[in-house]
Amino acid sequence: MMTELPLDQVRTLLAVVDEGTFDAAAQALRVTPSAVSQRVKALEQRTGRVLLMRTKPVRPTESGEAVVRFARQLARLERDTLAALGTAGPGESTRLPIAVNSDSLATWFLSALRRVPEELGLCFELRREDQDHTAALLREGLVMAAVTSSPEPVAGCSVRGLGRMRYLPVSTPGFADRWLGRGTAAPLRELIADAPVICFDRRDDLQDSFARRLGRPGGASARRHSVPTSEGFMTAVVAGMGWGLLPDVHAEPLLASGRLVTLAPDHVVDVPLHWQQWKLDSPALAAVAEAVTAEAAETLRDTRPD
Repeated sequence: MMTELPLDQVRTLLAVVDEGTFDAAAQALRVTPSAVSQRVKALEQRTGRVLLMRTKPVRPTESGEAVVRFARQLARLERDTLAALGTAGPGESTRLPIAVNSDSLATWFLSALRRVPEELGLCFELRREDQDHTAALLREGLVMAAVTSSPEPVAGCSVRGLGRMRYLPVSTPGFADRWLGRGTAAPLRELIADAPVICFDRRDDLQDSFARRLGRPGGASARRHSVPTSEGFMTAVVAGMGWGLLPDVHAEPLLASGRLVTLAPDHVVDVPLHWQQWKLDSPALAAVAEAVTAEAAETLRDTRPD
């Protein structure tokens, strides 16, 4: 019966996942690739599970995700303990991986991180992912905290509400005249069937969700441009390539200047955001959570309907 997980093997598994290959992990650990392979195989034999998918980059299996979470939590606790004992190296920083959606990253999230006390010596590793999918990175043990749309806590995590991010459906006046019959009585749900639309990527459902809310079961048009950055997305809409949903903080100045128009003034999309993090007694995690919730309280809309 297995009673413990050898820490050198656990740390080696984490290094392989973080570095992406056995060779890169060997360089990071200053050991041979053979030693890395032997440690991982020994850990798999000890647990009786396959822990890694030998792809490029390497990815943990479901069992591997559990070990990676344990390894990352262990590393975080070790750093916090060394800091509390005053034995951390001078000027030593620690890495804190966080998953965050692109629009939060482009609007309020970096301001939140500036609130974190510098004396904690944290280095943030931000992983950009859609808010509907950031929780998956928590489950895989790849991040320690995430901005997510899910109010259901990932196993081993706590969750708190941050507020709502509001999106407005907009386009240029010329685009609205050409494709959306601006000034006509034709319903928008019919006009957007053929109108080009801007999406973030293939997993972005925001525009399709808006179209379904208008009464178009199939979602937005098949004529779509994928622009996978918040800044590029906004630029594409302003350039008249298609219509799209922009965060209100980006849309409102452009609406005021006349460069954009709203497609449906009575229809907005509010996306609830939540902060999920590991249940870990870590001063670093607690400080980041406090900074994020404070910034969100000043920037995002509250969770109550307007």
